[in-house]
Amino acid sequence: MMRQQRHPTTIVLRDVRIFDGMSDRIRTGHVVTEGTKIKTVGDGDPPASAPEAAVIDGRGATLIPGLSDAHVHLILAGATQSELTLGGAGIGYLRAAAEAEAMLMRGFTTVRDMAGDTGDLKRLIDAGALPGPRIYPSQAGLSQTGGHGDFGMVYDVPTVLGGTATRAERLGLMRIADGTAQVLAGVREQLKKGASQIKMMAGGGVASAYDHLDVLQYTADELRAGVGAAADWGTYVAVHVYTGAAIRRAVDAGVRVIEHGHLAGEDDLRLMADHDVWLCTQPFAESDHRYPSPSSAEKNRQVCTGVERVFGWALDHGVRLAFGTDLMLNPAGSAKQSEMLTRLAGLAGGPEKGLKVATSGNAALFREAGLRDPYQNPTAADVAAYGAGPHVAHLGVIAEGAWADLLLVAGDPTRDLGLLGDPATNLKVIIKDGRIYKNTLP
Repeated sequence: MMRQQRHPTTIVLRDVRIFDGMSDRIRTGHVVTEGTKIKTVGDGDPPASAPEAAVIDGRGATLIPGLSDAHVHLILAGATQSELTLGGAGIGYLRAAAEAEAMLMRGFTTVRDMAGDTGDLKRLIDAGALPGPRIYPSQAGLSQTGGHGDFGMVYDVPTVLGGTATRAERLGLMRIADGTAQVLAGVREQLKKGASQIKMMAGGGVASAYDHLDVLQYTADELRAGVGAAADWGTYVAVHVYTGAAIRRAVDAGVRVIEHGHLAGEDDLRLMADHDVWLCTQPFAESDHRYPSPSSAEKNRQVCTGVERVFGWALDHGVRLAFGTDLMLNPAGSAKQSEMLTRLAGLAGGPEKGLKVATSGNAALFREAGLRDPYQNPTAADVAAYGAGPHVAHLGVIAEGAWADLLLVAGDPTRDLGLLGDPATNLKVIIKDGRIYKNTLP
């Protein structure tokens, strides 16, 4: 485990080229953080600083907001299937803690976890006891029997028919819920455990054994029940889905975010745009995942054929676009997270637009959690210090009052997003929550 450095209260970054996450213009100047927030963003040299401040001379390197990944699985990405199936319950949590640190060191200062018992990990990271990104936890994903989240044995009796919980349920990864009453209880259970948003499985999946990609999952009434229960707590439902038919049912039920969507048609993207529904999709390559099952390997191939189409249609029709990676069950391949980010240069309209998606774009999606958003509700002190502007206590931007999550990059990622594919070399400074976790500058 990485030893945290002693953290100064004030950090001064001078002689840096600033990409603020929103503007097309890069400015040269300085940024000063105080505590957990950005205090000033200015041109030219900074004012004289207190002796105890940490001064970082950027020497013309590019300062960008911390990156975010809107679809991760910390427990599933950090462990293998056999470890989770055969090992003790603690292996998943310990692996997740290690993966959280690895993500932070790749420059991902915020993630949205889309199925996993990560609430306690989030609390320890927020308290500074462990290094890692901010986490928006979904807790267990909800699935119908035989759906994408049903990883029980084929001979297991469903709980609704008197059987016992599956291993994935006992680990807090999934919750099998059939019928509106169980869906209501399942959603409320995750909110009780600290979920900032709810994940439901609305269609077939690649990794799951029993469903085909075209299968519709959860009835319209079940989806509406989940959406209503989440709305009562001031937040939203995101659904796992690939196909147009399942997307249409989900949008009609009031779902706010479509996860994946790679097999949608152009009309489905138009529908999402008309209803202001988010698309959180992944720039998959077939080699990103390894599936021993020929059925899953073929489903993976089919999903990957839709990547360029769905990104293109989303841009054409103005769909609100978020970026995620969805890597799992192969810890040796989790570093592909950085490589997948670089693919946004070709899929999101260029390196600068891709970088915006992974910073301020994802941050706008995170704000959909509303009252359950753990990081974006400004305090009275924030408003007094910085005003009630749109960036107070926000993520994904470099602005006065924003969280002090910053990366100093050797080179210009707005011109070459590939620089972020090698974070060990090109990320010279990593600051999260006003703390320096990496500084390789002299």
